[in-house]
Amino acid sequence: MENMATRNHCRVTEFFLAGLSEKPELQMPLFLLFIGIYVVTVAGNLGMITLIGLISHLHNPMYYFLSSLSFIDFCQSTVVTPKMLVSFVKEKNLISYPGCMTQLYFFSLFGIAECFTLAVMSYDRYVAVCSPLLYNVTMSHQITSSLILGVYIFSVFSASVLTGFMIRIWFCKLDTINHYFCDFLPLLKLACSNTYINELLILIFGTFNIFVPILTIITSYISIIASILRIKSKEGRSKAFSTCSSHISAVAVYFGSAAFMYLHPSSVNSMDQGKVSSVFYTIVVPMLNPLIYSLRNKDVSVALKKLLQRKKFMFHK
Repeated sequence: MENMATRNHCRVTEFFLAGLSEKPELQMPLFLLFIGIYVVTVAGNLGMITLIGLISHLHNPMYYFLSSLSFIDFCQSTVVTPKMLVSFVKEKNLISYPGCMTQLYFFSLFGIAECFTLAVMSYDRYVAVCSPLLYNVTMSHQITSSLILGVYIFSVFSASVLTGFMIRIWFCKLDTINHYFCDFLPLLKLACSNTYINELLILIFGTFNIFVPILTIITSYISIIASILRIKSKEGRSKAFSTCSSHISAVAVYFGSAAFMYLHPSSVNSMDQGKVSSVFYTIVVPMLNPLIYSLRNKDVSVALKKLLQRKKFMFHK
């Protein structure tokens, strides 16, 4: 009983966030860079959701998944970037214990949702290229909605388990998290209690949430490539491949940086490298996704032109 009282008495109520860089001369350039990235991310992702909502010929499964991905990217960036920006302008970037656990929960929720949304999108491309005549039946509105809902339900479950076990750990001194946001591995380094179960859960969920989507994506693309190679005309092959190329590049950047962060032995040096890799999947990828998917996609370009012409017409009227 006394031990519990001591634990409760010395439980930490806030942490310091170390930020991305401690070099004073880099603070302002980095602040301007990341505020620029955040503005582009918010505009790009909310713009994509609005465009898909307003233009009727984008009301198909591929674009429903894309608007869900844009929502996830917007939320993921908003969970991490604003707090990170504070560290560039304040000498000490404090975060409360509840604030830290909330950030941890939503960061993991949207990170896991992104992994599985990318996997679901690869399945959608597989059906579109390999079974185009059955596409409307296989990817009906009900199935599309169920897949999106399934992604969010599993993400909430995973994030709840991981964060729930994190709350059981106690921290006994005000300390600095060697990161620019509350993440599992940097937090575990500050723990005053046993972290074995947490490390095991992070490894199990991390492996599952990275390898199951990657295997789904690889399996889908093996079938897609085999199907594309059977197309006789060069133009047909090019068209089929162009619908998948943007998805492949988004997958490579996201899973590459996430795997580097979570599936390597931890050390101080690798933690600092991990900061750089996590910038990719928490800040850069949410900005790139709307650009990758829209600028290289004819349907979105046409829809954007239509919307702008409609606005121009209404304005002149």
